[in-house]
Amino acid sequence: MSNVFFPVILAGGKGERFWPLSRRDRPKQFLCLDGTDRSLLQATADRLLEFANGWDNLWVITSSMIAQGIREQLPELPSHNLLVEPQGRDTAAAVAWTSLEIQKRYGDDAIIGFFPADHWIADQKVFARTLNAASQLAATTDAIVTLGIKPTFPSTGYGYIEQGEKKGIFNDLPAYHVNRFTEKPNRETAETFLSTGRFSWNSGMFVFRAGVVLQELRLHAPEIIELLEKNGADIYPQLPKKSIDYALMEKTGLAYVLPVEFGWDDLGDWNAIERLLKTEDSPNVELGTHVGLDTKGAIVYAANKDDVVVTIGMEDVVIVRDRNVTLIVNKDRTQEIKEVLKTLQSDSRFQELL
Repeated sequence: MSNVFFPVILAGGKGERFWPLSRRDRPKQFLCLDGTDRSLLQATADRLLEFANGWDNLWVITSSMIAQGIREQLPELPSHNLLVEPQGRDTAAAVAWTSLEIQKRYGDDAIIGFFPADHWIADQKVFARTLNAASQLAATTDAIVTLGIKPTFPSTGYGYIEQGEKKGIFNDLPAYHVNRFTEKPNRETAETFLSTGRFSWNSGMFVFRAGVVLQELRLHAPEIIELLEKNGADIYPQLPKKSIDYALMEKTGLAYVLPVEFGWDDLGDWNAIERLLKTEDSPNVELGTHVGLDTKGAIVYAANKDDVVVTIGMEDVVIVRDRNVTLIVNKDRTQEIKEVLKTLQSDSRFQELL
């Protein structure tokens, strides 16, 4: 089979920074966070189905802990298109195993796209144009194409991609050879990146032909791909835990970037809700019943529609009420939720809260 597109949803993450709404049995990708009744996972599948030309070509890779939840959320997904990792080993193993399975079934020319399950995308038409461009580049070139998001502010929370020599125009979008991938910068460095006009945010979305990525994995990450080729998924616990960026993208000479704008957020923590839903005529973002006095800049979430959150004199806080937990945190410290979870994990009294 030649150049059929197979979108793969990466759905194994925990989303700990959305605790207490996100828990072991209900990770972030199962949550409805944008005011609709579709979870992040379901919205991602909805977005990708047109490119997969139906459910038969859509794939999901996830962990054994939440595989049943995936089946319940996506009942139309063919069972043989759901890959269940015995143990989480980060994205390099996930990309390698899925690419091997698709290559076995459909050959080296199958075009594969990897998409995290927890992204929000505003403009579906521009996203579609971007994926068509990435597919054209991957079909005609030995290329591992990454979607770079044109920065709208000097973020210190994203990795960046520096574009090098221009490769050409695909579906009216310019593509560039990747000069380098960088880690999350400090504020000054991020501002410098933006001033050059050569840097994009690293979205974590990739498109390539199966044969190309497997060839590059054999060259740059043999400790992962060779074990999987020889042993299959049973070898998972022995695989090194590496991201696809570290294992492959920072090393390959075949990386290309499409700098694009389609309205994107990776929904990394509770502050993302404000970016999505804040309106000028409301001082707060409220998902639930909130009665506030002299409260502004708050993000309020109540999972139970009968719960009422009352605030007085609060500013720039996140308040989340879910089941038997209430979280109150300054908006500029939401990244530290993971540290609190470590404390809870070490105390037997709090295991049911995780």
